[in-house]
Amino acid sequence: MKLSVIICCYNERETIADVIARTQAVDLGGDWEREIIVVDNFSTDGTREILQQINDPEIRTIFHERNMGKGMSIRTGIDHMTGNYMIIQDADKEYDPAEHPKFCRKVEETGATAVYGSRILGGEVRYEYAHAYLGVRMWTFLTNLLFGSKLTDVGTGTKMVRGDVAQSLHLTLTGFNLEFELTNKVLLAGHEIVEVPIHYDPRTYAEGKKITIQDGLKIIFTMLRDRLNLTPLYKPSFSSSSSKT
Repeated sequence: MKLSVIICCYNERETIADVIARTQAVDLGGDWEREIIVVDNFSTDGTREILQQINDPEIRTIFHERNMGKGMSIRTGIDHMTGNYMIIQDADKEYDPAEHPKFCRKVEETGATAVYGSRILGGEVRYEYAHAYLGVRMWTFLTNLLFGSKLTDVGTGTKMVRGDVAQSLHLTLTGFNLEFELTNKVLLAGHEIVEVPIHYDPRTYAEGKKITIQDGLKIIFTMLRDRLNLTPLYKPSFSSSSSKT
C-alpha cells in the first residue's frame, strides 16, 4: 500500500519545513509506503524558496503560477498522486502528521474507502473562535441531513480517501469549499466515511488562519448544489509549473 500525503501551502514560511520533516519522520507501519506532494499556491513570503531547496526522492514539489485557492491545490495533488490512498495534511501545525498511522490502521482493519479525523471523537474540543466551532457543528448537521451520513466532524482538515475514488469524483471547486465538495461526492457515490479521533491545535488569524465567515456561506451553498445535482459539467482550466525533487 502507498499513501500520498498532499501538503497544500500558501505563505507558510514559518511552518512548512517542520511539517514536512514531521511527516517524513512518521512510521506508517505495516507495508505502507509514502510519497509527499507539496503544492505551493504562489506563496510570496519565502515559502517557495524553501521548497525549491528540497532535494529528496520522497518529495515532489509543484508550484502554481498564480494563487488559485486551496481547493485547486488539493486537486493538483490528487491529479499527481500515485498512491492507493491520499491524505490531506495542512502546512500549519493545527493537525499532527504523527496521527497518519491511525488512518492507515483503520483502512487495514475495515477496508474503508474514506477515513476522516474527528476532533469531536478525540474528546478535547478546542477552537479559538466561537463562530468556527458553531460553523463546524452546522456544516456537520447539514451534511448528515442532506447526505444520510453519521459524521461528527465534517470540517476536519485531515481527510484520507482511496486514490481511484478521489480521482473519479469530478471535483470542480477551487476554494476551501472543495473539501466539502469532496465529502459530498464521496457520500453521493455510495461510499461510507469512517472516523478516527485526532487532536487539534487551532491557530488564530494573527497566526495565519485563513478561513472566513464568507467561506462558511460558500460551504453551505456547495452542499445544496451537490445535493441538488447542480455540479457544472466542466472543470475550470488551470496551469502549474512542476519540479520533482
